[in-house]
Amino acid sequence: MNLLQDLVEIQCPYCGELVQIVADCSVSDQEYIEDCAVCCKPINLKVLVNEEGMPIVTAWSQDEC
Repeated sequence: MNLLQDLVEIQCPYCGELVQIVADCSVSDQEYIEDCAVCCKPINLKVLVNEEGMPIVTAWSQDEC
């Protein structure tokens, strides 16, 4: 993986399985939707990159606000 991307393991809010996403660390604050690799449901993702360049990912379902 290059310095601008990092693999992050998250738990799907629907099926509970651990899935890996690729976080783009070149953008410090972003929100997007990515389908779960297991159940295919859309996961809302918020990625914040801290001062050390490490991504902090929050995942939630479409039903959550």
